[in-house]
Amino acid sequence: MPEHYRPFTSSLRSRLLILTFIFVMGVSVVVYLPSIATFRQDYIETRLENAQIAVLALEEAPGNMVSPALEQRLLSQSGVIAIIVRREDKSLVLGFDVMPDEVNATFDLRNPSLGMLIMDAFDTLENGGNRVIRVIGDPMLPGTRLLEVTMDEAGLYRALANYSNNVLVLAILTSLFTGILVYLALHWLLVRPMRRVKDRIVAFRRKPEAVPKRSRESRRPDEIGLIERELVRMQDEFRQNLKQKSHLAALGEAVAKINHDLRNILATAQLASDALQRVDHPGVQKVSRRLVSAVSRAVALCESTMRHGKADDPLPEKRWVSLADVVRDVAMSLGLMDDENFTFEFGVAEDLRIYADPEQLHRVLLNLCRNAHEVQGPSGRIEVNAMADDDGTVHVRVRDGGPGIPEHVRPSLFKAFSSARAGGTGLGLATARDIVLAHGGQIGLEDTGPEGTTFAFCIPGEEAED
Repeated sequence: MPEHYRPFTSSLRSRLLILTFIFVMGVSVVVYLPSIATFRQDYIETRLENAQIAVLALEEAPGNMVSPALEQRLLSQSGVIAIIVRREDKSLVLGFDVMPDEVNATFDLRNPSLGMLIMDAFDTLENGGNRVIRVIGDPMLPGTRLLEVTMDEAGLYRALANYSNNVLVLAILTSLFTGILVYLALHWLLVRPMRRVKDRIVAFRRKPEAVPKRSRESRRPDEIGLIERELVRMQDEFRQNLKQKSHLAALGEAVAKINHDLRNILATAQLASDALQRVDHPGVQKVSRRLVSAVSRAVALCESTMRHGKADDPLPEKRWVSLADVVRDVAMSLGLMDDENFTFEFGVAEDLRIYADPEQLHRVLLNLCRNAHEVQGPSGRIEVNAMADDDGTVHVRVRDGGPGIPEHVRPSLFKAFSSARAGGTGLGLATARDIVLAHGGQIGLEDTGPEGTTFAFCIPGEEAED
């Protein structure tokens, strides 16, 4: 069956309408039970009252006797077959001559309970008005001990059946009217926004990368509005992450294609740098050491990329290393030590040691210092400070004198492909974050402003790692 075609009863709107109709009908049934019992009781009590009025006419007649014609009129006006009233000193009877030989049922209305009245009402409907019944009620005349009437149940049955039909029609009309009102209200408040959410989810499932036509954001303060707004934000974030993952996949595929050729090129550069080391000249020796270190590090990075995949770094091989030597090596790699227009300062004690993978630690500091260098241009200042806690945790801060980081860029600083610099990839800080987290540490933006930016990270010592 096509997805857009569904039976009427399977939609949320139709279910709400059906449930509303059922609930209102259920309430009507609950109301109907005591109402039909009360209707039957009122009907019989009216006959009892009329019977007592007829007895008054009999009591005023000479010798408590009336003509057969008057007797028949009194019984007909009362709606009964016979009347018996027992006083303290005598009994009065109307309809003795027409009283039936057999009575099918007797009902006592002097102390009735609601349950009994409901059962008697359904008993009347069940028998279809084909009975003659005796009813005993409370007399209103003073000095009367007993009031009893005999009546045909056909009139009572017709009245009850007509009343039940009226209640049923009224309940159906009320249910439909209430159901339509509730349906319209729920359709406007719930179904329409839920359909929008459903359509957005279905469209997103079919084409998650497609950017939908921007609609007006819901301003409803209730849960539905919150769901709509959070769904839009979640889809936007997922779409950005999907695009980011696609970029990473494309980058990984490109790395896989050029990695083999790059290793061959680096191998040639490594042979040339080894030859330079054999030249007996102080300047050449100084440059060749930096060149050999950089080429060796590049070759190791290519090999680790092939071993561990396109986007994952190998597990850190930790050992105690001199942080000052690593910082000094980073400054030499970036050419900051010999740059007269650039100030590089580091407040790192020579005896400060850090428990980390030296190559990965070099990459973290290299990324931070390169960003600080590029954001300031040909002249500027970089300060690297570090201190250690009693437990061996080393806290490192890298500060520059740049213009600061814009407010809108800060939440995504450590996400790949979210660089704030023109021409940047945003991979440097993302790589640094992954490495620091792999060491069990933390990294973040400490402060930024027109006077400069400070990044800080900490790496725990060996005891803290254990």
